[in-house]
Amino acid sequence: MNIAVIPARGGSKRIPNKNIRLFAGKPLIAYSIEAAKHSELFDDIVVSTDSEDIAQIAEKYGVSYTVRRPPSLADDVTGTFPVVQHAINQYQQDKGPVNYVCCIYATAPFLQPDKLQEGYTRLTNEPDMYFAFSVTTFPFPIQRAIVLKGKGVSAIQPEQMGKRSQDLVECYHDAGQFYWGTTEAWLTGKPTFAQSSIPVILPRYLVQDIDTPEDWQRAELMYRAYVSMDK
Repeated sequence: MNIAVIPARGGSKRIPNKNIRLFAGKPLIAYSIEAAKHSELFDDIVVSTDSEDIAQIAEKYGVSYTVRRPPSLADDVTGTFPVVQHAINQYQQDKGPVNYVCCIYATAPFLQPDKLQEGYTRLTNEPDMYFAFSVTTFPFPIQRAIVLKGKGVSAIQPEQMGKRSQDLVECYHDAGQFYWGTTEAWLTGKPTFAQSSIPVILPRYLVQDIDTPEDWQRAELMYRAYVSMDK
């Protein structure tokens, strides 16, 4: 049995009600739910939340199982792992054993079902791997990063500043969309960012963090330009 777990707490501060705020005409969380449904990979789609409003909207868009998380898992400092572990344990108590779990963020309107399918296929074909998650490339060589220092700037790696971009190793970062894992890996806390994880590479135009109002505006513009025109 496979399940998707979508963490969605109600206490967003920088963008109030972020998970259910309308994004290009639909609640933001609806995009993650619909991508999970269209992938046809999941026996159940689970939303973990502390908000009745989020639970009701999630159920409207087809979520089949909701987990009411306790206040200790709904504060500003709780990470993803304990929330997913709580959802898995609750689900298995109620409905039985689970083999694979995909954590899907509620703030992923660019999520594509085929990338969920790719992550699942690659993970299930590699028995020595624990996770498969979305990544994308940095738009600029991170080896040539600078920091502000006094009235000027300082290079993080001065020895790299004179090198050509094509001579530097291309680097990737977490795309913040989905994280496939075995149930054992989730429950035992295996490291995600390790050699036992499979990277599913996304194009940069399908990746956008949504943490601030500026991020939100940019994401809507990107969505209308790159995603909605294909539907």
